[in-house]
Amino acid sequence: MEITPDAIRIHVPVAFKRRGGRKLIMLPEGSPAAAASARQDATLINGIAKAWRWQELYERGKFASLEAFTEKYKINKSYAARVMRLNLLAPDIRMAIMDGEQPKDLQLADLLHPFPADWREQRKIFGFIKENKNGIAET
Repeated sequence: MEITPDAIRIHVPVAFKRRGGRKLIMLPEGSPAAAASARQDATLINGIAKAWRWQELYERGKFASLEAFTEKYKINKSYAARVMRLNLLAPDIRMAIMDGEQPKDLQLADLLHPFPADWREQRKIFGFIKENKNGIAET
């Protein structure tokens, strides 16, 4: 096809990212299509649910220690501790994940790394708050 001066050009800014071995097309933030494509991530939701359930079992006194819990369920102690740390996430981050409104490239592996207890810092690290070029936080 030949492009003539009266032809219409359409420019769509996109980015390609790898996620779980798949390539995703990431639409620019704020675009109507990006807002409509909010999708719940079952892996993230499962991680949040496990953390909540395991914490509840521990608080109810079903297990005297994390070691007793991991022995009973044959779970790696380090993994169990990292998952239970998800209970320290800011409530709005957990709700955004449950509603499918998390940043598109956020993965459970990101949440299992050590993160600060400060909720504002969590929002920055995990992409719920962006900083402009002047260092001012924007939602």
